Amino acid sequence: MPYTEDRATWFEGQGLWQHIPAADWHDWTWQLKHRLTTTAQLEQFMTLTAEEKAGCEFANHKLALAITPYFFNLIDHSDPNCPIRKQLIPRAGEMVLSDEEQLDSLGEDEHSPVPGLVHRYPDRVLFLVTDRCAAYCRYCTRSRLVSNAQDYNFHPEYEQALRYIESHTEVRDVLLSGGDPLLLSDKKLEHLLARLREIKHVEFIRIGSRIPVFLPQRITPELCEIFKKYGPIWMSIHVNHPKECTAELRDACARLSFAGVPLGNQSVLLAGVNDDAEVMKALVHRLLRMRVRPYYLYQMDLITGGAHFKVDVRKGLEIIRALRGHTTGYAVPQYVIDAPGGGGKVPINPDYVEKITDNEVIFRNYEGQRFHYPLKSTPRKLAGGAPLPATGIESIMVH
Repeated sequence: MPYTEDRATWFEGQGLWQHIPAADWHDWTWQLKHRLTTTAQLEQFMTLTAEEKAGCEFANHKLALAITPYFFNLIDHSDPNCPIRKQLIPRAGEMVLSDEEQLDSLGEDEHSPVPGLVHRYPDRVLFLVTDRCAAYCRYCTRSRLVSNAQDYNFHPEYEQALRYIESHTEVRDVLLSGGDPLLLSDKKLEHLLARLREIKHVEFIRIGSRIPVFLPQRITPELCEIFKKYGPIWMSIHVNHPKECTAELRDACARLSFAGVPLGNQSVLLAGVNDDAEVMKALVHRLLRMRVRPYYLYQMDLITGGAHFKVDVRKGLEIIRALRGHTTGYAVPQYVIDAPGGGGKVPINPDYVEKITDNEVIFRNYEGQRFHYPLKSTPRKLAGGAPLPATGIESIMVH
């Protein structure tokens, strides 16, 4: 059935928590304190399938279960195929391991010179500052580390990582991630940003966060003032389905934008969630309306127990082809595969180019029409074969 939505409507309200005072609902610490973290809590509001029950029982051996009340409201409790439900409620598929999957699918540990720091690209580092998130995505790339369900015992060494960055002048770009950096207190986050701004060769500070999506209440005026003080701070949020684009997320993105934070979005291509061109088009249009530029569409990493989320790469290419030319270029993310084992992000694009010769490029546009782009220039000549003088240009243009 084709995906449809009311473009004028943005989900809002307290949903199942109407009885809670508004002041509590809008307090991000209240949201964290009242997360749903057990099978019994879920079953107060919905009937779990046998597959979900099995997944919940296994969760504490792989990746903890946690969902904020705010985000739980977006789940269709009567539909096991709800795209929000699939992302957050564990399923038995997580227990199935495949030979191709890896615990550290991106080879981050291999490129970690000090605890919590990954230096894979020449001029930038990934700074993992916590192993906690507001809610846990079941396809998490760092499920080995996040929530410590697998006894990974991750302990970031802030000062050691900062000293590494200080001593490596080639590092101009630092990405704060985790876990989720916005779970840090304002005081701790400001300390990190201040230290990074003191390092002269660090030009670019980014934050990767799903907090605005899971916990938009965290985007407080006080936090925005910190971003203003140490900006520009760039931020990539993580939205996979248009149902996640609520009024509260829209307002949180507005607060970040007005604080001078440029926003991009990173989606992961997931089976039964967003592996549909109409769903993706609805998502990218909602994102632009929230001041968020679609940035990456990731082919899912080869995490352990993730096969039930896997989508054929050809489907991803089909989705990009359905966006390119059919909507503004601002709405088209770059489809990438993060190469297994630490090879970095590799763009995957539909084949528009048919042939390149010494003379021309032959290609097709979004409608399938063929075009030729010449690579050589042939100067015009006067009658008799003499080169056209520069002074002749004006007369040609006039006539």
